[in-house]
Amino acid sequence: MATQTEPQESTRPLSELIKRGNTSEMQLKVFVSNNLGHNTLLAKIPMYDFYRMSDVANERSEHGEPVAQRKLDVKHAAELARYILKGLIATNIQLNREDTGSIMVTREGLQEMIGKQPYLSLQPIVANLRTAGPGGEKLRASPIETENNENIGMRVWLGQRDILWVVDGQHRRKAVQMVIEFLEEIRLEQKYPPKKQSLFPHNRDDRTVPQDELEAWMECYELTRAECTVSLEIHLGLDILEERQLFHDLNNLAKKVEKSLALEFDSSNPVNAFIKEDLIEGQLVAVSFKDKVDWENDDGSLTRKDIVAVNAHLILNKSNINGATPVIVNPRLNVAKRFWEAIVQIPGFGEEGAKAMTLSAQPVVLKAIAKLTYNFAFGRTTSNEQLLNKLLDGITDLDFSHENPMWRYYQLSEEEIEQYGLTSLNDYLPDNSTGNRDIGKYDIETGWMRFGSKHNDIFPIIGDMIRWKLNLPNRHQST
Repeated sequence: MATQTEPQESTRPLSELIKRGNTSEMQLKVFVSNNLGHNTLLAKIPMYDFYRMSDVANERSEHGEPVAQRKLDVKHAAELARYILKGLIATNIQLNREDTGSIMVTREGLQEMIGKQPYLSLQPIVANLRTAGPGGEKLRASPIETENNENIGMRVWLGQRDILWVVDGQHRRKAVQMVIEFLEEIRLEQKYPPKKQSLFPHNRDDRTVPQDELEAWMECYELTRAECTVSLEIHLGLDILEERQLFHDLNNLAKKVEKSLALEFDSSNPVNAFIKEDLIEGQLVAVSFKDKVDWENDDGSLTRKDIVAVNAHLILNKSNINGATPVIVNPRLNVAKRFWEAIVQIPGFGEEGAKAMTLSAQPVVLKAIAKLTYNFAFGRTTSNEQLLNKLLDGITDLDFSHENPMWRYYQLSEEEIEQYGLTSLNDYLPDNSTGNRDIGKYDIETGWMRFGSKHNDIFPIIGDMIRWKLNLPNRHQST
């Protein structure tokens, strides 16, 4: 009777098996591309996995990795994180658009608070796989083929030592990290972070996350692990000199978009939306598409950049509109519209040759009035409806002509100050020892009073002059 022999098992050296891979490896499906003669991989990875398997060489670590990045700007990263969070909420609504239950009301409520826009997208991130070897010669890979043996991509295996070093996109990576940490904190603590540290503009003093909101946030958390991916271009085996050169080229060869054009195209910011819908489409203010206006060929319009800056002071008490949210902006829009309705009533404003007729056509003057409006409408200690009405009713009768000697107070002699009845104005103005008093110059030949370019120094002083003329409270005596 024949004896049954046991099947022979193939054996290999342990070192070879280790080289072939281990259970901690991650498989990527990629397209192989060629970028100006160099092999690169194009891939998409869930946000959560991308953060876990990438790093940034922006400072030398204890292991001595070479530096190939600038320092991180945490404030910029936080702005991107809010953008990503906005995108996760929008994606969650889109994926569940057939859901008509109460949870959809919650999802849409979160979106209303953080803001929405027509489209959201993160640009691809560029990374270097330093361990891949030149051209990827050290990578373990296999082709992905169809039944007809058509090559449609590659499988690449990455282990713990294979780190994606971010060349272009370190702030996007940090933003992804911030979003993940925000969602994980909500999941574990069931509380929002303190307001100043929170990516989401919640209005809860006790920070407790209601159950319906918690459910919506957990849906967003799951999206970072599956549905929402990061697109990557992965360069292979670059040395530090090549990586630094790539960083330079990606960040310095692109042409920057003009500020006014960028603001015109942005519909996500609620202040921008107000400018577009109420001021421009409402035909209250004419807009120039240039970043600078020629006084000799002035059609009465303001640049988009200047309109945005004025509204930043008016609505946010800031010099820019970064970080504006509907929760903050929307309750203030009625006052903002009142402000502009009063401004356009100033004689000469918005007309052809406006800058030659009225100082109110100079953005620094508008910033001064905007700051006063904010103080009397929304200031914590200075809000007062009567003072707000007095300001907005009074500016239409205020003399904004170039000939008004009040505006050139700092060019006048003591005799002229007394002659023009401006002596008491000095009590409203800041002490001359506290800062810049070169606010502008009156040109006798043209008859124009042109304020200087250092707006942050100048507009508070112009505001003091308006306070004095309209008999509004003296800010120096109230502090």
